[in-house]
Amino acid sequence: MYNNLTPEEKFIIEEKGVERPFSGEYNDFYLLGTFICRKCNAPLFSSEAKFDAGCGWPVFDDNFPNAVKRVTDADDERTEIQCAACGGHLGHVFEGERFTEKNTRHCVNSLSIKFIKEGSELPKVQND
Repeated sequence: MYNNLTPEEKFIIEEKGVERPFSGEYNDFYLLGTFICRKCNAPLFSSEAKFDAGCGWPVFDDNFPNAVKRVTDADDERTEIQCAACGGHLGHVFEGERFTEKNTRHCVNSLSIKFIKEGSELPKVQND
C-alpha cells in the first residue's frame, strides 16, 4: 500500500504536475541525508548530490543506482524522471549544462520527495 498523498502531491506525482519555481520546501535546503520518493519511500538521491542551479527546484547531479527511470516526454523535447519503484513523477533531467562535473541536472519537485535526516532509519519501501 502506497503512502497517502495530499491533493497537491497527487497532482505532481500522479498527474505529472509541476510546482511553481522557488515554492518547494527543498529548493534551498542543504542538510545531510537521503531524499526518498514521497509515494513509496524508495531512496532516490543523496543530499551530497544536491546543488544550487538557481532554477527554483531541488537539483541533484546523480541518483542512487536504478532508482530513477528516464522517459521521453510526449513533446520529444525533455526527459521525464520517474521513481523506478512506483512510477511516480519526479521532474525532468537535463544534460550538457556543465553545472557540475557529472554534467547532469535532475530537476525535482519538492512535493515528489521527502527528506530523511542522516542517521535516521529509512522507512520501508511501500508496494502497490
